[in-house]
Amino acid sequence: MISANKAFSLIMENTGNWGIEEIPFYDAVGRILREDILADRDFPPFDRVTMDGIGIKYSEESTQFRVNGLQAAGAVQKELLDANDCMEVMTGAICPKGIDTVIPYENIEIKDGFAIINEAVKQGRNIHKQGYDKCKGDLLIPKGRKISTAEIGIFATVGKSTIKVSKLPRVAILSTGDELIEVENTPESHQIRKSNVWALKTDLSQLLIKADMFHLPDLKDDIKKALEHIIQNYDAVLLSGGVSKGKLDFIPEVMEALGIKKIFHRVKQRPGKPFWFGTFEDKVHFFAFPGNPISTYSNFHHYFVSWLDRSLFINEQKPKRIKIAAEFNFDLPLTYFLQVKIIVDSEGIKALPIKGKGSGDLANLLDTDGFLVIPEETDHCSIGSEYDYIPFRNIGL
Repeated sequence: MISANKAFSLIMENTGNWGIEEIPFYDAVGRILREDILADRDFPPFDRVTMDGIGIKYSEESTQFRVNGLQAAGAVQKELLDANDCMEVMTGAICPKGIDTVIPYENIEIKDGFAIINEAVKQGRNIHKQGYDKCKGDLLIPKGRKISTAEIGIFATVGKSTIKVSKLPRVAILSTGDELIEVENTPESHQIRKSNVWALKTDLSQLLIKADMFHLPDLKDDIKKALEHIIQNYDAVLLSGGVSKGKLDFIPEVMEALGIKKIFHRVKQRPGKPFWFGTFEDKVHFFAFPGNPISTYSNFHHYFVSWLDRSLFINEQKPKRIKIAAEFNFDLPLTYFLQVKIIVDSEGIKALPIKGKGSGDLANLLDTDGFLVIPEETDHCSIGSEYDYIPFRNIGL
């Protein structure tokens, strides 16, 4: 067995690259930007009025101005020629020439064609100066960022109708085992419904990947035939089950026969010790997770998600570290993915260990927000000690 740290390093050394595609900017939420976005003009592009009211040429003495004209948003810039006059101005409008201060309507009274200011005025107020936020040519969004609705607004503002993003991989999800049946069927006493593959498919959909699902029976020839098709049509393959040392666990043997290169098999970790990782011609990446649910989910979120982020050229960030909220002991020389629930107290965010009944305890995930990575050299976790956190449930951390 290799250490969990070594397994992680090997996976990160064998990333995929599926190129770049150009898509409409409004379809880009959640995708990874692969070009720098620059300001095509100043932000804002003109001195912009920020409040409905009147615009004046500031004067310490004057509090009364004759109303002379209106500057509407979207209208060509006007000019105030007489400092004794004012002009009504609307939010978002270009500031008229000759005006350097805007007073909101709530601070004035308009009577008989004159605006009377009833509160103290500060010169320059309520005008957003041209280029105050960004100047033409400035970097607005660096490549490598995951796109949100904020970025969509910027794309529209700078006229980017199409955006270059990382192309997503074609992913196949494989389940194995004759004990598995479809969700809509009623199981016999010796059968169970498929669940891991549906959780993986949903996880991938949240990553914007539409994965295809296949089921492999416990027959070596059928497994070989299915894998021959898959390695020609997919970029990444996720398997759940079939990689342990059981007599019917044919996956590792068949993959070797097909020329799928094993990079490692078996990791010093719990859960997920039988984890198998390899590649086919450095193009197709295989993540063969153990079949127990906790093994599959913890390994998927720790290894696969990190691998995908690097493959898509996401700007990498250090793992979030969270303090443990209760003592925990684990006396085996293995990295442990500890199920935790996130709580918040007067000291901030903490991770509360969740007791389970082993890696097959699927129901225990209902109370799990994520996993703390307990290093293999750690046998006692004291309250307040910090560890890397792997999110499982999106709770906004």
